[in-house]
Amino acid sequence: MPAPDKQLSAEQSRQIADTIREEIARRRISRQSLAELAKLSLSTLEKVLGGRRPFTLATTVRLEQALGVSLRKMPEAPAPVAAVNGEVAPDGLGAYSRRAVAWIEGTYVTVRPSFGDKAAIFAYRTEISWDDAASSLVFHESERQDAAFTQFGEVAVPNQSGHIYLVTNRHGQHRLITVARLAISGEMYGIITTLLAGRGSLLTPIAAPIAYLPIEMVASPTFGRVSVDDPNYAQYRQHLRRTTEEPFAMFLPG
Repeated sequence: MPAPDKQLSAEQSRQIADTIREEIARRRISRQSLAELAKLSLSTLEKVLGGRRPFTLATTVRLEQALGVSLRKMPEAPAPVAAVNGEVAPDGLGAYSRRAVAWIEGTYVTVRPSFGDKAAIFAYRTEISWDDAASSLVFHESERQDAAFTQFGEVAVPNQSGHIYLVTNRHGQHRLITVARLAISGEMYGIITTLLAGRGSLLTPIAAPIAYLPIEMVASPTFGRVSVDDPNYAQYRQHLRRTTEEPFAMFLPG
């Protein structure tokens, strides 16, 4: 006979439910969509999120695979020495102080070429802010048309290169954005390196120019797939061209 599915403790179930609710809100997806991605019934998902049934190991694993995040708390690692006062980032992110990077914090309209339509531009919102728990800058994306691929992660600001790195690391799978920021106007221009989702499980490495525009620069921001007839298309396209024309990023021919 198969071994019974292990039930998690009440405290573990509460913590996992809180994390899932945060992920649902951050990604702006419905519980029905998450249930379908995890191959669970909506009734089961509602019961575990509502505390009427404990999480089991199998259910938790399915939800972790659907969300691409770990829901079970790992033992806490010792805090980096550099982050003891909560005002200095770990050495691996550049050992910057909070005051030194305050000028990067803010909300940005993020634009890059659409991977699905060569004539279109893909736009979404990115928030960069200081996180006391992480003792570093972090970023969170929102307003993405493909909500399931919404990213969040750490921000590295090393002194040596003068560039800013927005790093996503999910179970060893990385997405890296490298940008330079204009000191006066606040735009950031650079390159995104990620994976393009194809048919089935096919993933292909892809790189493209990317620009971060302080949200106050765009009177009425458009998010999602922006086509040529959109009022913001020309402005978005101009900033993407600036990325390679100045150049803030270079793409060498093969």
